[in-house]
Amino acid sequence: MPDQFDTQLFEELGYSSFIHSATKKGYSGVAILSKIAPKNIQYGCGIEEIDFEGRVIRADYQNFSVMSVYFPSGSSGDIRQNFKIKFLKLFQTYISDLQQEIQNLIICGDYNICHQSIDIHNPIRNKNTSGFLPEEREWMSSFTDMGFIDSFRINNKEPHNYTWWSYRARAREKNLGWRIDYIMIADSLSSNFKNSLILSKAVHSDHCPVLLELAD
Repeated sequence: MPDQFDTQLFEELGYSSFIHSATKKGYSGVAILSKIAPKNIQYGCGIEEIDFEGRVIRADYQNFSVMSVYFPSGSSGDIRQNFKIKFLKLFQTYISDLQQEIQNLIICGDYNICHQSIDIHNPIRNKNTSGFLPEEREWMSSFTDMGFIDSFRINNKEPHNYTWWSYRARAREKNLGWRIDYIMIADSLSSNFKNSLILSKAVHSDHCPVLLELAD
């Protein structure tokens, strides 16, 4: 909402802002900033309990669609973890249906899941921690099996590449992080892939940006 997010700076840089906020002020929300006018903006996914928390927005362009998604965290306890698992199931069904309509999907966001052991600094210690639970990791595998590619791993198979660090114990300085932010691209876009990078030196929060470059 305009009272929660100042769009003026981005407008001065040439971006249009599209924002889907949670009903609860300041709680969560997603946005897409674009210099190219989209053909269509879809606010939410039509599932009330997800849209209530402002977790999905989609911009449709001529040759692809970009989604910004904020997956729930389950770290606060069983209630939110149960909601997270429910969200995963609902979102997967939603995307499966959407694939019948839109082929070239790009799904960006904080997935709040480390997929593989390579994506977390201490996989053994965190094996029973929300964000690295077996059922969450299995969901990530089943999601990519639907026809999506983890764009960062196309050209980077190395460990110690993270997108989130705790504010505690100098975790970022020590690079004790988690890779929980992804840009998933449809298999149909694989021939357009140029590069994907984690911009870990950009320090503006406990997360850092992830970059994707596609050829026309």
